[in-house]
Amino acid sequence: MDKTSFDIELKKLMEEHEALLSKPNTPITLSNGIYSRYENPVVTAAHTPLFWRYDLNYESNPFLMERMGINAAFNAGAIEFRGKICLVVRVEGWDRKSFFAIAESDNGIDNFRFRDFPISMPETDDPDINVYDMRLTKHQDGWIYGLFCTERKDLHAPAGDNSSAVAQCGIARTMDLVNWERLDELKTPSPQQRNCVLHPEFIGGKYAFYTRPMDAFIETGSGGGIGFGLAEDIEHAVLDKEVIIDQNIYHNINEAKNGQGPPPIKTEKGWLHLAHGVRNTAAGLRYVVYVFLTDLEDPSKMIIKPGGYFIAPEGEERVGDVSNVIFSNGWVRKENGEVFIYYASSDTRMHVATTTIEKLLDYVFNTPEDGYNTGNCVKQRVDLINKNFDTMMSLRADGKII
Repeated sequence: MDKTSFDIELKKLMEEHEALLSKPNTPITLSNGIYSRYENPVVTAAHTPLFWRYDLNYESNPFLMERMGINAAFNAGAIEFRGKICLVVRVEGWDRKSFFAIAESDNGIDNFRFRDFPISMPETDDPDINVYDMRLTKHQDGWIYGLFCTERKDLHAPAGDNSSAVAQCGIARTMDLVNWERLDELKTPSPQQRNCVLHPEFIGGKYAFYTRPMDAFIETGSGGGIGFGLAEDIEHAVLDKEVIIDQNIYHNINEAKNGQGPPPIKTEKGWLHLAHGVRNTAAGLRYVVYVFLTDLEDPSKMIIKPGGYFIAPEGEERVGDVSNVIFSNGWVRKENGEVFIYYASSDTRMHVATTTIEKLLDYVFNTPEDGYNTGNCVKQRVDLINKNFDTMMSLRADGKII
């Protein structure tokens, strides 16, 4: 390719990229009344800057090849910061290594643009092999904390096993989302940890953590649910005890495992939680997200939990690197009561769904809890049918429904 052709191709590439970044996003008309989905993902691998992926110098890259490709952009923590919605995105390169990068938008719905540089996360004495899935917490102590999974090779794995790993909870904090201070990793009674989240407020003067106790890298084993524990110190956080607040249950959306999503949102009725649940299917594991409410004074005390999932993969969301997965570790409550839920589909891309605190509380308190067996679930549905029966017959008489 000569220099003139190179410049033409580069100009075309830049125009197509700008068209993607500036593409408006509109809500999908048909809604379940609980939240609104949107037509387009808010962040994808293609949204990452061209200068992260291409060598833009003709002399060293005359064929305008991608030198360091991006495979996926997903599982983002979220925060409202200085008038913008900021997503700390898990960006995964072609080399399978993940890193954190901030994409920000004025309206939280579209026009997300990555900052020029990814986050250079400080390392511990034992460098991370991989980091991912940051949860962001604006804490009562004034800091913004990022809790994330740090992964290293399992040195006790059999020879030749290059997939077994040890996962722990990394902790960093910042005041400006630019400069990050790395703290000690969370220490708990569990051999491994994932999906750890810092509660936004002190509980009895202590830092409160949501955890997922794990016996191994994949298997939860004796952990069996979302844990909760208290630490005296955040710089050297230690949990002496983990109490399970949301247990795994047979033949349920979280039968295999579950984990806290983003930090809970405080409401007048209690703490609203968004979590993910995993169940087994003939096609592999299926990830969905669900909602529950805990006590304002004691966040480890469950108040109510609607049955079933809150968001599950639909349509193209079901396709990606790890299919049939919805995962959320970020949501933002606006001052006007709006809630923006950021969720990833199939470990590939980021989406947004919008709702309100009022709708979420209505959903939590007026959706039946899980019946735990077919008989009870049928009874719940029959009760709803009976409640609607007169209205249904009237609509049929008017020819409005069949």
